[in-house]
Amino acid sequence: MRWVLALAVSLVAGIWPIWWMTDGFSVLTAEDARREAVARSPRPIPDVRVIEADGRMASLRRALEDDGRVAIVSFFYSRCTSLCLAQGSQVERLQRAIYDRGLDARVRLLSISFDPRDHARELTSYAQRMHAQPGVWQFLALPDGPQHDRLLSLFGIVVVPAPLGQFEHNAAFHVVTPQGRLARIVDLDEPGEALHVAEILAGQGVAR
Repeated sequence: MRWVLALAVSLVAGIWPIWWMTDGFSVLTAEDARREAVARSPRPIPDVRVIEADGRMASLRRALEDDGRVAIVSFFYSRCTSLCLAQGSQVERLQRAIYDRGLDARVRLLSISFDPRDHARELTSYAQRMHAQPGVWQFLALPDGPQHDRLLSLFGIVVVPAPLGQFEHNAAFHVVTPQGRLARIVDLDEPGEALHVAEILAGQGVAR
């Protein structure tokens, strides 16, 4: 009988740390836990400076507020020949869905380059390759500096330099309110879910 009790105690002792680290078994990884935390309590975005497609510098928070729509944000760099192209195709699908569902007055797409070499010319060229409609899909570039790292850290974007001027990086869809809060993170292969979340937020009056 004692060995049964000892086994039970050992099992409880082993399970408890897993239960605590996974938020009651509701998440399995640190990234899952981060996404759950964001969904429960949206994170304010730092007011960083960005380069717009026309070359002007702007405040990211002001750009979100002035537009007034919920934004589905993704990160890329214009020289990417692998992940960014796949991501761009998914965003292009989102663009069509936004127009097809009549959501263009409430939801938009925002792609932000993390490559300091990307400026207005690169943004414009990339937008043309992606068949972006400026009424729904806009592009920004993030200059190098401390605010560059702060913004990427908040969104969970990890960028590692690779040979030939390339980068290795992760990707996801980030649903952001006009008030500048990161409200949800969705896997890249679930664009429909990202749009669904954005539509719900817009319908709740998050967007003006």
